[in-house]
Amino acid sequence: MRCHFGKPSSASPSPASLGAEALRDGGREGSAMADRDGNRRELLELLKMPGNTRCADCGAPDPDWASYKLGIFVCLNCSGIHRNLPEISKIKSIRLDFWDDDLVKYMRAHGNLGARAKYEAVVPLYYYRPQAVDCMVLKEQWIRAKYERQEFTADQTDECKDSAGNKEGFLWKRGKDKAQFLLRRFVLSEREGVLKYFTKEDIKGPKAIMPLKVLNAMFQAEKIGNPNGLQITYIKGILSRNVFVYHERGKEIVDWFNAIRAARLHYLKTEFPNAAAAELIPRITRNYLKEGYMEKTGPKQREAFRKRWFTLDLQERKLLYYKDPMDAYEQGAVFIGNKDHGYQVKEGLPREIKGKKWKAGVTIVTPGRQFLFTCENEKDQRAWMEALNEVISRTMMPQDYAAEASFRRQS
Repeated sequence: MRCHFGKPSSASPSPASLGAEALRDGGREGSAMADRDGNRRELLELLKMPGNTRCADCGAPDPDWASYKLGIFVCLNCSGIHRNLPEISKIKSIRLDFWDDDLVKYMRAHGNLGARAKYEAVVPLYYYRPQAVDCMVLKEQWIRAKYERQEFTADQTDECKDSAGNKEGFLWKRGKDKAQFLLRRFVLSEREGVLKYFTKEDIKGPKAIMPLKVLNAMFQAEKIGNPNGLQITYIKGILSRNVFVYHERGKEIVDWFNAIRAARLHYLKTEFPNAAAAELIPRITRNYLKEGYMEKTGPKQREAFRKRWFTLDLQERKLLYYKDPMDAYEQGAVFIGNKDHGYQVKEGLPREIKGKKWKAGVTIVTPGRQFLFTCENEKDQRAWMEALNEVISRTMMPQDYAAEASFRRQS
């Protein structure tokens, strides 16, 4: 699950400093002096072996680091997490550090495929495997779950399987109309098919009931301003309702995320009993294809261009816009159909239309009307056009035609 903001933390040391430290701490364990250049060449050859060309934990290409205790090759970001687990993992730079013969021999005998077979033997279908673009909390808890807690080794019992989609606890939730976060009790019930939240008093029952059928969860660390920030979205009436939450502990928020995924998978299996797992897994949770600011004008195209926050949902084929990124409800939406059904993205604006402040225009053509937007610069313009064209090029499903008809009735 991408968090959109999976950058290295500001505390991450540089490769050079990591290499120097590794050289001091563990550079000459084991056998006598080895052929430094020869061992480096052999490690670089090992990186070309199947499974080793990508980070063992997040799949980033061309890993430059290795855990010589686990026998795996990892990227810079994941190596920083491993260094915080000294009892479990020991890290060296492949290119900068000294490697003696024994450690090279150990790496040769192990590697990423062997580690995956051992530490990922029984990963549940619903459990999210982080990718290179994902945020640090997802990567850290995946690494800790695999190597520290060894949750997915073959000898682990599956005691929690029946309760994976049920969870109860407290999360900090942003007030709908206020900026502060308040502690609220959340209850996830796979059997009832809902996620609910309550105030502390619980006098009048739940404040919101979110059906699993229309529920989505995605990490939004930067938007929420917390490394453990989670955005939960569901459909309320005809609008999307956003709920922004976080927890102080990374493990707890990732457990909530995977519990929601487990409950969603249970719902999808019930709703589509003949569908293969490979079809259902991408639908458990999703990230927005793109988010950011653009300016837009109104339907008459005579109104002033106003700055709005846009989110593009590939699966729902919706371009939603908000006055503020943390708004609970969207101000409006545009349905993005298929190019063979009268939908098109054009660079620029009609000749008679001028943007207010930003000049890099984007025009979305639909069977009913044109929607006009401006971007801050040409780079943003190209990025939005690329993302919108990805949606327009995607084949429409039966449910998409129903959504399109609903949009036309509302417009």
